[in-house]
Amino acid sequence: MVAMIDDQVLSTTDEIRWARVLARDAGADGAFVYAVASTGVYCRPSCPSRRPGRDKVAFFALPALAEAAGFRACKRCRPADAPARDPRLAAVARAIDAIAASDNGTPTLETLGRAAKMSPHHLQRLFTDLVGLSPRRYGEALRLGRLKENLRSGGGVADALYGAGYGSSSRLYEKAPRHLGMTPATYARGGAGAEIAFTTAASPLGRLLVAATATGVAMVALGDNDRELENELAAEFPQARLARDQGRLANHLNNVLARLAGKQPASALPLDVRATAFQGRVWRALQEIPLGETRTYGEIAGMIGRPDAARAVGRACASNPVAVVVPCHRAVGNRGALTGYRWGVARKEKLLTAERAATRKKRA
Repeated sequence: MVAMIDDQVLSTTDEIRWARVLARDAGADGAFVYAVASTGVYCRPSCPSRRPGRDKVAFFALPALAEAAGFRACKRCRPADAPARDPRLAAVARAIDAIAASDNGTPTLETLGRAAKMSPHHLQRLFTDLVGLSPRRYGEALRLGRLKENLRSGGGVADALYGAGYGSSSRLYEKAPRHLGMTPATYARGGAGAEIAFTTAASPLGRLLVAATATGVAMVALGDNDRELENELAAEFPQARLARDQGRLANHLNNVLARLAGKQPASALPLDVRATAFQGRVWRALQEIPLGETRTYGEIAGMIGRPDAARAVGRACASNPVAVVVPCHRAVGNRGALTGYRWGVARKEKLLTAERAATRKKRA
């Protein structure tokens, strides 16, 4: 067991954390919590509950981060009551509490530094390393989460807005399409009223579906037949009005077909996709991988400053709604193994082969 928390805590690997969970190591309480996807609950390492499968577990340095990811505290081991044993974890926890308690936007770094009892510069760096977001970005994500919850509860848009800590409606409405994928009023109705055009076509990898709102491409899917793809689109957007419109989507469709052929289109596609802050960082990293090259999930985790989050990177790739445009096919397992592609490993291999062939031809 670990008798005290030291400098290794913040860089401990998930394998070591998992070993401590299996050992019900009370010495690790306060260093991290573990969350179980199948139950939606997070626990202390020493929790006496039955151990889940490793593939269902994610680790968080602080209870607040597990809760921000949608997990609830275990009633048996009460992990939220365990004080952070490393002073740096405790400092970040105080800053998180100060952000959560603010009803008028994210406090300044100076204010957070006083709450955390450290310099603003040191807090900024430590907070970003530990949480994966700056204090300002974390505050924005927290407010947006509150807004979504308030809108889904059935209250009015104004009450939801101010209850989430937005002091003005104008800035929210300017950013709403990017953050929500639709206006707050439409989001409050579960997407009812949103219009999504789609089209299907033959491609080198089977049938292709491209769907878009007025803002940008919302879904790109591959499959064996149109009915399968249209059912998947309807399941993704159950409250939206779906309409086939090949003419309107001709440019988007040609752009995606070029990508499937291994080419790099001259122009980027506008996107209208909703993502958590972590997913967004993973998807941006994927778009930075050069055509025809791959990176392991661990390498991508390192690209976004979260070297211990390889499994979470894999989940972000699996949830990518715009195949090829966000090239999750360039993410591979250890030693380049072609594993875990939403549209099938055979398609993943063909995509990479086409990209590499196009790259060689361009260099020749």
